[in-house]
Amino acid sequence: MGEETQIQPQPQTLIGTEIEPQPQSQPQEASSNNTVAATAAGAIIPVESELSNVPPHINSPATKIPLRPRKIRKVSPDPTTTSESQSETPKSATSTAGKSCGRHSNKSVQQQRALIVPRIVARSLSCEGEVEIALRYLRNADPLLSPLIDIHQPPTFDNFHTPFLALTRSILYQQLAFKAGTSIYTRFIALCGGEAGVVPETVLALNPQQLRQIGVSGRKASYLHDLARKYQNGILSDSAIVNMDDKSLFTMLTMVNGIGSWSVHMFMIFSLHRPDVLPINDLGVRKGVQILYNLEDLPRPSQMDQLCEKWRPYRSVASWYMWRFVEAKGTPSSAVAVATGAGLQQHQLEQHQQQQQQQQHSQQQLMDPMNSMFNIGAACAWGQ
Repeated sequence: MGEETQIQPQPQTLIGTEIEPQPQSQPQEASSNNTVAATAAGAIIPVESELSNVPPHINSPATKIPLRPRKIRKVSPDPTTTSESQSETPKSATSTAGKSCGRHSNKSVQQQRALIVPRIVARSLSCEGEVEIALRYLRNADPLLSPLIDIHQPPTFDNFHTPFLALTRSILYQQLAFKAGTSIYTRFIALCGGEAGVVPETVLALNPQQLRQIGVSGRKASYLHDLARKYQNGILSDSAIVNMDDKSLFTMLTMVNGIGSWSVHMFMIFSLHRPDVLPINDLGVRKGVQILYNLEDLPRPSQMDQLCEKWRPYRSVASWYMWRFVEAKGTPSSAVAVATGAGLQQHQLEQHQQQQQQQQHSQQQLMDPMNSMFNIGAACAWGQ
């Protein structure tokens, strides 16, 4: 008991001296806390020795120590980690974005380099001045064509038929002389009520017997009906044909029975006036390339694209000059009349027919199977 009476006054005087501005309840709480801390530790140490070992300036924060760790634990660790994670996240995102931007920038640079290469976009050959532009281009691209361009009159692309009418006309002229084909076509037009009446519904309404009475064979009647059904079913239409690119158009039209690759190429050149069509299966164009480039053998269809690459994007016009070139050499082909039929007189067409009949057997041995079904009559239909 003597020790207790001696110990109690000392902490009060010391604590009281340290915390004079604060209320008296706080020193009592602090003294009781010190006593509890000492008993909880299980050590019998006089408070005098505790307070003497601790520097005086540390005693005052002792009352606030239990409150600070709670705030520090809640605030300081989490924001540090979150700030670090937040600071790291933008770095990683920035680096990832930088890499992706680098990849995109490389691609864009490559695309820009590709776009730097000049590329001529040709218009329809029926556009005003486009044929003259094509001739100037071909003179510079292939000097061997310059003499041909000087000798022959420039081609004209001024005939306009609806795609359905043009395709129907091509089928009717197949494997016929020009005069016989014209006779059948005239009767067919009369049966339909004029060229304006040649529509899918009218053609489907004509049965094979009616067509046979005007000279159309049963096979050609089936070709006409197949074309009309594809129009009626929506597989083909005039607007779709006009807006299709060359590759898609070739694929779609060759699905029609009786229309082969040669017929599609003629349709694209002389009905749609497409500027960059190369009839690789046409014997006249292949023969013209052989003579023009002084080749030993007739070029195969698979070689034509490479040989005529310099003519892009006006291969249709260059092909027209190949037909005229072969015609001047006295070796007419079925496609010569296609290119010149609109400007030839009737007696010239008859001469072409006679020459074609004489050389038909020899030409069929060289021509592509699809091309061999066409003769001078079918070809003349395209030029008119």
